Amino acid sequence: MTPDDVLAEFRAAGALLEGHFILSSGRRSPVFLQKMFVFMDPERTAKLCAALAAKVKERFGRIDYVVSPAVGGIVPGYETARQLGAKAIFVERENGEFKLRRGFEIPPGARVLVVEDIVTTGLSTRECLAAIAGHPGETVGAAVLVDRSDGKADVGVPLVSLLSWYVPDYAPDALPPELAAIPPVKPGSRGIQGTKA
Repeated sequence: MTPDDVLAEFRAAGALLEGHFILSSGRRSPVFLQKMFVFMDPERTAKLCAALAAKVKERFGRIDYVVSPAVGGIVPGYETARQLGAKAIFVERENGEFKLRRGFEIPPGARVLVVEDIVTTGLSTRECLAAIAGHPGETVGAAVLVDRSDGKADVGVPLVSLLSWYVPDYAPDALPPELAAIPPVKPGSRGIQGTKA
């Protein structure tokens, strides 16, 4: 699957939005990928995650556990794990910090991959990695459907992306005039679990 194919899937799902958006990192962007419009279609999700799983296998080999951050990472994490023949678990926020809950455990010797939907700054991926750092198993890397930083985000481990694409983002106090003229909207999910989005 080429980068153009990936963007075509987002466009076809009505998930490529333009305007003035507050990202989960707090930064602002003229483009937002509403990935839930993609994930509501199981066939489209399977197609994208199968392509991501193929890149993961090529880069990392066998994966035993996929760990994803709730909420946005659960669907692509689950489907990518299915494509890899791995177990799918997720971290969720407790008092503002990601933790493995619900009895999820990572066994010793397991090869672990963090799977995200979209990376901009890499914050959620780094927080997810920190949450599992004290658990057994070997975290071999991370994978994401779309890397909005075009490879610039440092997540702390090797990162595989289906689409590496530069989308400008700005600090709220450094907006270009054309973006500042549009009222901002916050379509993301990070604030859902009581965090400081």
